[in-house]
Amino acid sequence: MAATIAVYWFGLERDGVAVLGQLPGEFPRLHLPSIVFADLVQTTPLAFVVAAIIMVQTAATTRSFVAVPGATASINRDFTGVGAANLMAGLFGAFPVNASPPLTEIVAETGGRSKLAGLTAAALILALAGFGTTLLAQVPLAALAGILIFAAMRIVRLGEIVTIFRHAFGEFMLILATVTAIIVLPVGTGVAIGIVLSLLHRIWSTTRARLITFEKVPGTSIWWPPGRDLKGETVEGVLVIAFQAPLSFLNAYKFQDSARRVVRQSRTPLNLIVLEASSIVEIEFTAAEILIEFIEFCAQSKIRFAVARLESVRAGEAFERLGITNAVHRDRFFHSVDEAIRMLAKKTNEFPEDKE
Repeated sequence: MAATIAVYWFGLERDGVAVLGQLPGEFPRLHLPSIVFADLVQTTPLAFVVAAIIMVQTAATTRSFVAVPGATASINRDFTGVGAANLMAGLFGAFPVNASPPLTEIVAETGGRSKLAGLTAAALILALAGFGTTLLAQVPLAALAGILIFAAMRIVRLGEIVTIFRHAFGEFMLILATVTAIIVLPVGTGVAIGIVLSLLHRIWSTTRARLITFEKVPGTSIWWPPGRDLKGETVEGVLVIAFQAPLSFLNAYKFQDSARRVVRQSRTPLNLIVLEASSIVEIEFTAAEILIEFIEFCAQSKIRFAVARLESVRAGEAFERLGITNAVHRDRFFHSVDEAIRMLAKKTNEFPEDKE
């Protein structure tokens, strides 16, 4: 307000100070938009970019401005509200709606704590749109830019970025690449690039998962990944393997190749393989087919195959739906690796298929 008064009082616009200028003022009116198929084809890619920006900004704003300190951010609830607001915006011919970081920052800094603050802001905007557009004509663009910078300084957490740089350099490079793209390219393109890079990083992380052979902790019934501080034990003829990632087409072939390799490299003939499945929270169709192929490979090699600690509900349902449970046999699912070995390792001289 002070900047606007200064521009008006001293006539700074004549000296080259850029101002917002005259805006058309009218109340929004409810009407059904005319939809043409050609327009849908043309605007759909842009609509996805706008939706991505809204989701990113809304999530960031919700996490940054929690109404009650220490409370959990209700991002899904805010997405629902933003979605309903965008449906209404389409009927009133308004801009797309999101949880605006600068507006939220302004409300928070001025002491707004309840829904009344948002309703008051909406009433003021309507009043300005209908009657006060002449008051906005002298607002300097530099003042608006200052408000945006003020909000951004409180949303961007430099301390967290430094921590990420120290402990997760790959994720820091994602931040750097996204910020650079947003600055150099149009905002929508920059955000889209950031989202794509994040997805590629997730895919890369999934493909890095590797097969691990477990060892028994001495004096216990616990089977654990080998480490420098653990001198584990093994059971002759028994191999315990684990894959610490969801199984998908991205890593299933790597799982199969690694599993067959450890079978071939075993120093003693194997009678039992136990898949410790606590880390397999999900499995998709291609991975299920590959896992069934490995189970059949074990059967052809006269090696029992069992599954222990299949804790994920989604993975368990997928095992049933995709035929893995029948391939393994229902009586070979156990709550622990130790239970699987106690129940099956004693029967290594009798392969069930031969008995049948």
